[in-house]
Amino acid sequence: MQQAQQRTNGSGVSVPTERISWARAMIFAVGYFFIAAILIGQIPGYIYLVMTASSLVAFEQGFLALAVVCLTGFIVIQVIVMLFDPKPVIPPIVFSVLGVPLALVGLAILLWASYTNNQYFPAKDVTWAPVLGGNILWFPPLSIDLIMLGAAIMGVGVAMTFFSVLALREQRNPDRSDPGTTRAVRAMISIGIIFLIVFMLFYTLVNPQSLTSITSLAVVNTIVNVFLGIAVFCTLGAFALRFHYLIRPVRKRTMPGLYLIGINLAQLGVIFLLAWFLVYPAIAWIHSWSFLGLGTYLTVCGKATAVPQTCAFSQQAGYIIDAFVTVNFFVLLMAAIAVWKGKRNLVIVSSLTITTVLALATLLVHMHPDEIFVAELLTGGMLVLAAIWTSTARREFAVVGERNLGCVGQWLVLGTCLLIYIACFGFFSIPGFRETEPNIPSIPGTSFNAGITGGVHAIIVFVFIGILAGIQFYFLVRNRYRV
Repeated sequence: MQQAQQRTNGSGVSVPTERISWARAMIFAVGYFFIAAILIGQIPGYIYLVMTASSLVAFEQGFLALAVVCLTGFIVIQVIVMLFDPKPVIPPIVFSVLGVPLALVGLAILLWASYTNNQYFPAKDVTWAPVLGGNILWFPPLSIDLIMLGAAIMGVGVAMTFFSVLALREQRNPDRSDPGTTRAVRAMISIGIIFLIVFMLFYTLVNPQSLTSITSLAVVNTIVNVFLGIAVFCTLGAFALRFHYLIRPVRKRTMPGLYLIGINLAQLGVIFLLAWFLVYPAIAWIHSWSFLGLGTYLTVCGKATAVPQTCAFSQQAGYIIDAFVTVNFFVLLMAAIAVWKGKRNLVIVSSLTITTVLALATLLVHMHPDEIFVAELLTGGMLVLAAIWTSTARREFAVVGERNLGCVGQWLVLGTCLLIYIACFGFFSIPGFRETEPNIPSIPGTSFNAGITGGVHAIIVFVFIGILAGIQFYFLVRNRYRV
């Protein structure tokens, strides 16, 4: 992974040079632009929204989902470390035996919750040891998303099985080289992209909810979810396989970093889990603060006789937490730039891992029937970016050509960057989630017109501008410009 082109200094000694082609540099830039937009823009905004909503039920659902994503990432990373460490800890067959039943259990929970209309727990008529006005302990109805838990359990089982099969294959083949973007990787990326494009066009022309006049809503949801599920699994499989090949030749240098990322994910997951578990007792305690009026400054309660069930955090408290989250993520991004030269493998591995975690977080946080389709679409798109990024990172700063940029090249770079930015603008306008304010209208079934608010549909902007950016990027690659 970390392979630099060699040059000779004045003494005749070969030294590495960190030069990169403009095409590869642009793929890296798009990846980091995406990570920055999610970490600094989307996630703090989402946390602010669920903290200051009239009910903390969305806070409970969202923070549990974020905790599950982080802990799931930690478990999968531990599986990879134990299987592919230079000195493997556990035989691969163990994870094969554990993974298959675990995936089936997760699938069973997912299907049961979907087809019995029991997605959220506890139900309004379920009570057990209620305190502070909750149904189960202090938890109100609908605090736990069972479909989200089933999907996460199934994902862990599939990951265990997938990586155990790769480890078994390696035991029979001593080759540890990076074969690059293999036929299997290209096939899975192609299938995923085709399925995602087909759904985007379908979603632009037809609102899936309108098909209930032809068949039942359950049938429509099943067909669309299976279709998009195939796209997500193909793109996720392409990334996982390509990521496995990427780190295989340099495991001694990448496994410690990967293990460190897993530990940090576990710690973040525990923080989210504690916030989910303790938010109602904590807000009741904060509401009682009388010093300088902090209780009423940080909390808002609908009924003084129903604390904490009618309470939420005030906008001021939301701003404080929002600033804290944004600053921490910004510091991490700046730290990645600072340690790039000395810890390049760590930065690349962590960037790819974080991109995948963000993609899966988008899916698990938005499992509501009104959001699931777009969440699967966005998840597939993020995983496509991660898979392409792994292909670029194979020789992340190798010069493909020796041609100077020149006037035409400068326009190609500028134009491609501008088109990519506009396409991303459309991409981030697609979701109709609670925490997003789309700048380009995106209403399903409105074709080229976004209906009520007027204007061009966000998907049309993303597809059309994305095609133009792809054409310019092709000529940028073909001219083999170097930085």
